[in-house]
Amino acid sequence: MKNWSGIIEWNPQIIAYPESESEIQQIVQKALENKQKVRIIGSGHSFTPLSKTDQILISLDKYAGLVSVDKENHIATVKGGTKLYDLGDLLYENGMAMENLGDIDRQSIAGTISTGTHGTGTNFGTISTQVLALKFVNGKGEIIQCSTTDKPDLFKAAQLSLGTLGVITEITLQCVPAYKLALKSEVVPLDDILTNYSKINAENRNFEFYWFPHTTKAWAKTSNIAEGQADKVGLLNYYSEFVAENVIFKMLCEVMRFFPSSAELTSKISIAGMANTEKVYHSHKVYATTRLVKFHEMEYNVPVEAYDDVIKDIIKEVNTKKYNVHFPIENRFVKGDDIYLSPAYQRDSAYVACHVYQKKDYKAYFKALETIFRAYGGRPHWGKMHSLNAEDFATSYPQFETFLKYRKEHDPDQVFISPYLQSIFLGTSKVSVGKIW
Repeated sequence: MKNWSGIIEWNPQIIAYPESESEIQQIVQKALENKQKVRIIGSGHSFTPLSKTDQILISLDKYAGLVSVDKENHIATVKGGTKLYDLGDLLYENGMAMENLGDIDRQSIAGTISTGTHGTGTNFGTISTQVLALKFVNGKGEIIQCSTTDKPDLFKAAQLSLGTLGVITEITLQCVPAYKLALKSEVVPLDDILTNYSKINAENRNFEFYWFPHTTKAWAKTSNIAEGQADKVGLLNYYSEFVAENVIFKMLCEVMRFFPSSAELTSKISIAGMANTEKVYHSHKVYATTRLVKFHEMEYNVPVEAYDDVIKDIIKEVNTKKYNVHFPIENRFVKGDDIYLSPAYQRDSAYVACHVYQKKDYKAYFKALETIFRAYGGRPHWGKMHSLNAEDFATSYPQFETFLKYRKEHDPDQVFISPYLQSIFLGTSKVSVGKIW
């Protein structure tokens, strides 16, 4: 088994593909009886070893689809293995859509919420905040239900749990009526973005930008509801989304791999090749972008009030030219929430994501930037690379002990705990996530 980027490899003893909730329950019960460990995999899109195990791996690929739909209240219940790209179409067929999404739609919905995946927009929280209720099979083999009104404290733990409370079987989502988005992408001076990003956020539904290292330019994306507008998806969009961002960029990555000193030139060529485009289409088709160039990624959440200093320090560090990087640095903005393990817990946040081409070394670069993030109270995205351990998380999350209480209650025999997860929750594993640096 490999994750999407290929950096995590493992060989489970058993890979199970249950097709019903009762099958999932039986697998967990049998593992409990045999004192075996269980991990769950959605699409393997995490850059951390969340799914890694040498024992039982449950894939929910055959446990997917809609369970029920309440069109009047725009509520949908879906099975945990449903992929986001399928979910978007299923909801659209019923006149509904997700309120907000990220820019990748390959993940399963259970994996999406379990790692705190997010989009961008200061009026929107992480995707977990769109969840109204959950059902899961816990470490005792019990089927547990919780919601905003039923066991609400447990629900706050289950909304983002890294798959350590149990196997999520059903998720009830608060959706909205189907809508179109008008997306505008353009190359702009970096200084304009850094001076005006608060104003841009206030004036647009969704806003994000990518700074290209060693340049003074950024690629900015804004999107807003497109009421009454006709679809607009042309060849220029195809060029930008597929050719420039994937085919040409892949070629540049390969050139830079063999000629590391060309990082600055490669970055300048990359931003020069980005086209100013406009697109109008159904929301779930606008959020998602094609990602054919594989990379390693570290992403940190920082308090939005610290963002100015964080991004200035990052730009200064990158421009020392010590790291030979050319991948753009992604910047997004998210509303705070009250989910126990959410990086956006009790704070409006900025997310900064750093990438390195799959075939290049990332260690020194990520270590330097992580030092900056941590200096400003940064919390890592749970599915992205980091070097933190249980002690770090205990001090970063005010409700960490509360989460551990529910984890112990629902998985007392640690059926869902791997060596990696031991390092996060128990602090007793010899496996240190820091060793990835």
